[in-house]
This record gives sequence, structure tokens and C-alpha cells, in this order.
Amino acid sequence: MKNNITFQDIANYTGFSKTTISRYFNHPESISKENKEKISAALKDLNYKENKVAKILANGETEFIGLILPDMYNAFYSGIAEKIIKTYDEFGYKFIIFSGSDKEESERKYIEELLAYKIEGLIVLSHTLPSMDLASYGIPVVAIEREDRFISSVSTDNYMGGIQATSLLYKRDCNVLINLISQTKPDVPAYGRVQSFLDTCREHMLDYRIMEFSLGRSYEEMADSIRDVVNRSIIDAFPGKKVGIFCTSDACALIVLNTIIRHYGNLPEEYDIIGFDNIPASLESVIQLTTVGQQSDVIVSKAMHLISKLIEKKKAGENPVKPEHIIVPPKLIIRETTT
Repeated sequence: MKNNITFQDIANYTGFSKTTISRYFNHPESISKENKEKISAALKDLNYKENKVAKILANGETEFIGLILPDMYNAFYSGIAEKIIKTYDEFGYKFIIFSGSDKEESERKYIEELLAYKIEGLIVLSHTLPSMDLASYGIPVVAIEREDRFISSVSTDNYMGGIQATSLLYKRDCNVLINLISQTKPDVPAYGRVQSFLDTCREHMLDYRIMEFSLGRSYEEMADSIRDVVNRSIIDAFPGKKVGIFCTSDACALIVLNTIIRHYGNLPEEYDIIGFDNIPASLESVIQLTTVGQQSDVIVSKAMHLISKLIEKKKAGENPVKPEHIIVPPKLIIRETTT
């Protein structure tokens, strides 16, 4: 048996023309079901291994999708990336991944590099470039949890998640509610967590504070900033009061939890803490973290179906009239930091 089976070999084996064999690979919709089955059986008999490079050269379809993350140290982003990569068996796409930069020039270079590899679509979680710029590249783009005015997207219902968290702290009779956040623009989906916190506190006339920390350029810088806020502005700042802390992420909430435990030796009953994301560490911490769970499996599935649809429409010469935005509901998961 030959190691490198050619289209001519398949044609000779099946009795079809070489042109028909080429159409089977490049335009399968033009081949009848019966003939497809005959050619498919022949490929198994001949132990044919598809030449991906030749296919790319023939029809320009690389089956590559670009993926740009804000960073890799945030467990939510790395978890989304892992789930996206594992969709290969279902969707057949391979991924080229870049960890984003806070510099627009650098991120544009990433995209130019991806375009050089003839990617068929782009999934973006990074916040660096505005959606108008991403739409200008002329390829299908799907955003996950970022500004999305000019591109299609999949996001959690962050506003509802914020209501769930803030309402729980209210029901827990917290005297002071704190929303611990990184700087977030109103056009970013995660701002819904802030807005719903504000709306719920104002509705019930609660005593509340918005406290900001810096994300920095690494996990260590973010952790240092959060610890500074907790030590300087939360611990011992509200004597005699029960304090409810709603954090922008589980990573943030776990740092808050650890900082308080280090200070007191335990988690005093005067503190309730809620995170957002439901990363694995929220369940594995010594004191399990109450959190608003993003349904990451659903988010990834919706994003992959959406990018696949946009890619197929582009191949068919169709241009979507407007971006499609999919919202996934969150789930409040009550654990030990609010019990």
C-alpha cells in the first residue's frame, strides 16, 4: 500500500474521475449521497490520510480560529480557553491562542499574525481593542464577556447575577455592603454587576461602598492591590456592623477571604463574601466560596455555534445585517461564606 495516496489513486480505485474526487473534498454538496458513500468507503480501504496543506492551498479553508484572552492567570479565562479547545471533536476547528496585551499596538500585531495564518474566525475575550476595530478586519468575530456593539457576542446576564448576590447579602442582614471591583467601563458586560449592586442598594436604602482595586499586569500585582484595600478600608473599618462583600470575581473573593482569615485566624461571622464565576478554586478553598456561577459550558457551546454559523455565512457570501448577542443566565451557588 502506498504511503501517499493521491486523488488519482482514489479515482482509479473507485472508477470516478479525478475531478469528482476533488469535488468530494472541496465541494461535497455537489456529490450525491450514494457517491459520497462509495468514495468514503474507498478512503478507508486505501487508508487515505488527508493532506491538510494541499486542502488549504486548494480552497483557502484552514479550519483555524484565533482566540485572544486578556490573560492566562485568571482562572475564568483559562477555563474558557480549555473548553473551547476541547470543542475540536464537535466542530473540527483548531485554535491559535494569544494572551492579550493592554497595548493596542501589540494586540493589532497579534491579529495581523493570526490573519497571516488565514484564520476563518476570531473569538475575543480581551478588552483592548474596541469592537468597531475588530469588525473592520472583515472576518467573523465573536466576543465573550466584553464590549460588543459592532460584533456578535455571548455574555452572562451580569445584571441578574449582581441582583442575586446583592439580594442575598441584604437578606443576610448585612449592615454595610461593599462592591469590590476593578475599573470597569459601562459598555463592558461585567459593569452590569456594578449597576445591579447600586440599584439594589438604593432600592432598599442600604449603606454601601464601591471600592476599586487594580488588576495590574500579573496575579501578584492584582493580589497586592486587593489585600491593600481589604487591610486599609475593610478590616476594622466597620466596628459592630456586619459587612457583606460582593467581589467582581472569584479570584478577587478568594484573596479577600484569605486576607481576612490571615488577620483573624478564621472567618468571623461579621463577614459575608460572594464571588463571581464559579471557578474550581471557589469550591476547593478551605471555606467554600458562595459565588454567582457563569455557565461556562453553555457560553462556550453558544460561542462555537455562533462563530461556526458566521463562518458558513461568510463562505456563502452572506453578510449579517447586525451583530447577534446571546445572553446566558447565571446561577447563584450558596456555600460557606454566606452561611
